[in-house]
Amino acid sequence: MSADDLRLAEGGRIDRSRPLNFRFDGRWYRGYAGDTLASALLANGVRMVGRSFKYHRPRGIMTAGSEEPNALVQLRKGARTEPNVRATQIELFDGLEAESQNRWPSLKFDVGAVNNVASRLFPAGFYYKTFMWPKGFWKTYEVVIRHAAGMGRSPEQPDPDRYDKMHAHCDVLVVGGGPAGLAAARAAAASGARVILADEQPAFGGSLLGNGERIDDAPGADWAASVVDALAVRDNVRLLPRTTVIGYHDHNYLTAVEQVADHLAVSPPHRPRQRLWKIRTKQVVLATGAIERPLVFADNDRPGVMLASAAQCYLHRYGVRPGRRAVVFTNNDSAYGAALDMADAGIAVAAIVDLRPDIAGPWVDRAREAGIALYAGEAVVGVYGARGLTAVDVQRLDDSGTSVVSLPRRFDCDLLAISGGWNPTVHLFSQSGGRLRFEADKAAFVPDASRQAERTVGAANGDLDLATCLADGTAAGEAAAEGAGFAGTSQTASTPAVDPPPEPTPTRQLWLVPGKAALGRGAKHFVDFQNDVTAADLNLAAREGYRSIEHVKRYTTTGMGTDQGKTSNVNALAIVAGTLGVDIEAVGTTTFRPPYTPASFGAFAGRDHGDFLDPERKTPMHAWHVTNGAVFEPVGQWLRPRYYARGEEDMHAAVARECKAARASLGVLDATTLGKIDIQGPDAAEFLNRIYINGWSKLGVGRCRYGLMLHEDGMVFDDGVTTRLAEQHFHMTTTTGNAAAVLGWLENWLQTEWPELKVYCNSVTEQWAVASICGPNARELLAELSEGIELDNAAFPFMSLRMGRVAGIPARVFRISFSGELSYEINVPASYGLALWQALMMAGEKYAITPYGTEAMHVLRAEAGFIIVGQETDGTVTPVDLGMDAMVSRKKDFIGKRSLSRSDTARPDRKQLVGILTEDPDLVVPEGAQVIGTANPKPPEKMLGHVTSSYHGPNVGRSIALALVAGGGERHGERVHLFFDDQTVPAKIAPPRFFDAEGARARG
Repeated sequence: MSADDLRLAEGGRIDRSRPLNFRFDGRWYRGYAGDTLASALLANGVRMVGRSFKYHRPRGIMTAGSEEPNALVQLRKGARTEPNVRATQIELFDGLEAESQNRWPSLKFDVGAVNNVASRLFPAGFYYKTFMWPKGFWKTYEVVIRHAAGMGRSPEQPDPDRYDKMHAHCDVLVVGGGPAGLAAARAAAASGARVILADEQPAFGGSLLGNGERIDDAPGADWAASVVDALAVRDNVRLLPRTTVIGYHDHNYLTAVEQVADHLAVSPPHRPRQRLWKIRTKQVVLATGAIERPLVFADNDRPGVMLASAAQCYLHRYGVRPGRRAVVFTNNDSAYGAALDMADAGIAVAAIVDLRPDIAGPWVDRAREAGIALYAGEAVVGVYGARGLTAVDVQRLDDSGTSVVSLPRRFDCDLLAISGGWNPTVHLFSQSGGRLRFEADKAAFVPDASRQAERTVGAANGDLDLATCLADGTAAGEAAAEGAGFAGTSQTASTPAVDPPPEPTPTRQLWLVPGKAALGRGAKHFVDFQNDVTAADLNLAAREGYRSIEHVKRYTTTGMGTDQGKTSNVNALAIVAGTLGVDIEAVGTTTFRPPYTPASFGAFAGRDHGDFLDPERKTPMHAWHVTNGAVFEPVGQWLRPRYYARGEEDMHAAVARECKAARASLGVLDATTLGKIDIQGPDAAEFLNRIYINGWSKLGVGRCRYGLMLHEDGMVFDDGVTTRLAEQHFHMTTTTGNAAAVLGWLENWLQTEWPELKVYCNSVTEQWAVASICGPNARELLAELSEGIELDNAAFPFMSLRMGRVAGIPARVFRISFSGELSYEINVPASYGLALWQALMMAGEKYAITPYGTEAMHVLRAEAGFIIVGQETDGTVTPVDLGMDAMVSRKKDFIGKRSLSRSDTARPDRKQLVGILTEDPDLVVPEGAQVIGTANPKPPEKMLGHVTSSYHGPNVGRSIALALVAGGGERHGERVHLFFDDQTVPAKIAPPRFFDAEGARARG
């Protein structure tokens, strides 16, 4: 029989009129539209597809779905190459290229297979014991470990594909498109509820696509297609095939990844490769099915050992015989249907080996009628074949199932279909916070108590027969719709007719099938196929004192592969429980974490990468800045001019020029980026009293006040000027980078701590453009352009607001100074920002108006001794440390006040803000330089503090710096040293104000 004979002449869901060529490990093969890479490889007689991680043992295709632990391949080439993709989920397309992984130089001859020969040297946890000594060998260990790490190769070129994100809301989300899920979606949709149905497969139907079950006396796949067709035409239903729900989060928030174009050779320009769905729903129905459990027996990892349900699926769904001569090894009834289907498809079924000694009933009768030999109470104890299965040995077990009691009989075969029962797919249920219980008769963990508005139905709830799945799915869909507010409106069709299943025979659960030799001697009993974790490894971990299953998992690496233990975890739990002598429920389960299956980084990033990784915000004056030579820096996502270079100027020359111009005549700054929050409500003043450290109740309308806000620990969080626009209306400014954080802070207190306060906060940062003019000629310029604003000191004093028109534009003008100069901040609607700026520049020419950027702003404020939150503060600084203790109100409570009275906060030797003057006036020390007391430090040297800001002050004529120094308030005039770059320089502590110490210029 040739490889071509493995493809059935008819049947399956493939399109034989559309042949596809693909390449695996450099060799070309042929498949058909509708194939997966796994089914196409099986049809071409390719049995060995990869190597295991630790021992590099040959591995073949074991399953037909996302639970596949063995058939991991490197898909595609170049920038689109992707490692560790399950061949069982790769839809075949013309020209597909894939390679096997974890082997060198080739799959057939792998040097790494020496690990299998030396496997006794690599028991569980060997790396913890081996790579600790001798210490001098660690560099060698590291090279070896890094070389061995990983199984595939990550792409080295930028990803050329596009990814999208979608937000969706619905009344009922149904996860899983098998019989239970389809029934639930149909029932919920009939009520009028908005329904989303998601399934990881390209076609809905679930198990109905891969077995021969019938509904309404027709193939189950036909019933599934009819339901999908009916759902597709409803405007209240969204169908999401090729969509894996990977996470179930709080408040019925679920995330899913849709494979939009992975089944195509190249993503079309108008379509993303993948799409991340963020779904919020009122009700959830989990119809995620169940995963067949392998049996743990000697050498159960050979290529050709396959789950019975997978063999059945390849026959019915893909028209492929997964072997020519088969043995079926089971402990339950479900494998009998697979055996009969294989026999009907022309596979010679040599034997059904059933662990149960007393087996009878309809399934047994049907098997015997088909001429299949049955060996009850026996087990497969030996497996033969190097790169593929050739034969198995079968022996009878004793009554306890712990040893063999007969001579072996050998069966030639190239396929061993195994079934150890079924594990409900409870991953999403567990992620939702639901609790599990262990049902001994099903030998599985099943959902117990839900924590969110969800219902788990069908095989995911432990109900495997089709009739129950359909009935429970329908009931769950109706109940979910009712829970979402669609009570009594369902018009669900009657439950379809299904032939009743044969009376089941109880399973015989042997978690560890005995072999010819003792465990750990000779043949290996694999539990986790991808990571080569054996039953002996689990026993060793238990003997070495590991009791928590989470510790066992990490010590042995069981369940830590790309399949996340979908086929191994329950077997591992049971084997550990047996070793410890406790019930499996006492061992518990490991934590089910999202994602359910591996997801690409691209899906999570979406379009937020490259230029879109961090959005660029631009002020209305941005185009003018670009035209006039501005050099930009990002500040809180805003692009702010850092300085304006003229001719051959470098930054230092440009900043010096800008600083001198601002103090000598007139400077202008684009201050649009400052955070601006509109605060209104009858309790607005009381709210500000609680937020800020100083008082606000008596602030007059039209007056401004500088404020500091603290975290609960008493440390400075943000600062800014807030102005009272009306009795119940305030305008708050914040630092540019902290605007969003401050708004979130305000809302948090209003919504969670003080809901009784009637206060409303809105961000208006983008609504106002701001031009700040400063310098001796600022008043003259404003007088030329303003209407309705009196500008003399008496009419418009420092720290006040006036409204009128500037350059014909309605404006709010704040007399506020961050430069230490006479200054006005002119706020106009953002759409007029550029017009205002151009008017100022034109009218200001006679005063030699000079635009200045953030670097000059920093120097000007440092000359004046003003702080920048985040530079002079780092989360450990109080208002007292900054010398602002006079602002702290003693008459009211505010956030952080209690913490200011702690003994540690009140220490006199805390780091306090001071000025620093180096003995060399031209030396600008780097920020972060350490302040020490000695000129010749020797470790350990006590650090007195550090420099927070350091500049050359053009208007001071020397270098200046601000620093936080222990007890600095009492050390003015003291000589210290600054340590940086392995050098020490002398300096003097001074008051933290270097220019116009009395502040007369700003108030003039």
